[in-house]
Amino acid sequence: MTDTKQPRKRTADKASEGFTDEERAAMRERAGEVKAGARRGSRATDVDPGAEVLAKIADMQESDRVMAERLHALITAAAPELTPKTWYGMPAYYRDGQMICYFKDARKFKTRYATLGFSDKAHLDDGPMWPAEYALLELTPAAEARIVALLKQALS
Repeated sequence: MTDTKQPRKRTADKASEGFTDEERAAMRERAGEVKAGARRGSRATDVDPGAEVLAKIADMQESDRVMAERLHALITAAAPELTPKTWYGMPAYYRDGQMICYFKDARKFKTRYATLGFSDKAHLDDGPMWPAEYALLELTPAAEARIVALLKQALS
């Protein structure tokens, strides 16, 4: 008996109903990150965890790149226990294998501003509701101080 089932074909209409092109690209990037991590296995210690993050930052448009470079320096100085890795193709910072925070440039999902986001692993709880993602227009000394305070709280 032969299998007469035909594979389902995706139509252009079906593809446009769900995720945006940017979202699908981010999912492909994440799948690649997971596969690369699995391939590294025991060789993971031979890999510079920040190299891919720096490459992603270098690929950003100038205004976001400058902000991401400064944010990367700020995070690695204020929280040296965090390991930089990519997450859905974005610079992210992990502790004990769990993502704590990430930087999303404006171009990533075609938004009007970049954001600094925190995962549910970050200890930012403050009553029944608190922000988990912050819009970044520029990194002023006050904004940098706030970010350092958020990192300290997130890691407490």
